[in-house]
Amino acid sequence: AIGPDGTHRAATHVWVPEVPVALEFNGLSYAVMMATPQDLEDFAIGFALNEGLAADPAEVTDIAVAEVKLGWIVRAKLIGLGIEKLTERVRNRVAESSCGLCGIENLAEVARPLPLVATHTAIEPAAIFLALSALRDLQPLGRATGAAHAAAWVSPDGAIGLVREDVGRHNAVDKLTGAMASAGRPLAPGFVLSTARCSF
Repeated sequence: AIGPDGTHRAATHVWVPEVPVALEFNGLSYAVMMATPQDLEDFAIGFALNEGLAADPAEVTDIAVAEVKLGWIVRAKLIGLGIEKLTERVRNRVAESSCGLCGIENLAEVARPLPLVATHTAIEPAAIFLALSALRDLQPLGRATGAAHAAAWVSPDGAIGLVREDVGRHNAVDKLTGAMASAGRPLAPGFVLSTARCSF
């Protein structure tokens, strides 16, 4: 490191890993995401749920995570109606993440109707600020590197119940979604707090 006076000194920094993670469902390669290789089972489940490949975490089975020479591979079996969507998307070689835009086929897809969100009780600003003030202490990767995003599930009163981290904001949301679903914990009532802008 170079100090303000121009002197040099040795410094140690922790880097957030960002590696290719291939997601394969039913033996078919669906997407390769640049992600942080932790909580990859949660990632696979949340990705499948957020992509509409699964409606329930029980529809994502036999998850196997393996480190390979060029990155990581996460293999899983899908059951249910998402198989049809899987084969159609693989046939078209289009992939996207929960950000909703990466890899879309054309600009017309940007304007596709979004599903309606059920009416819910308003979130009190005090709950949001309480969660914001507590989130940093629950981000070990973010604290160590200064370069990881986090997604947290927060109860209506502002208490953080679960956090997942990743170099990609949408990957963190996928991991959180998968972890919550696997634990049988509904997202409502409550809200998701992200350290970055909302994904599309």
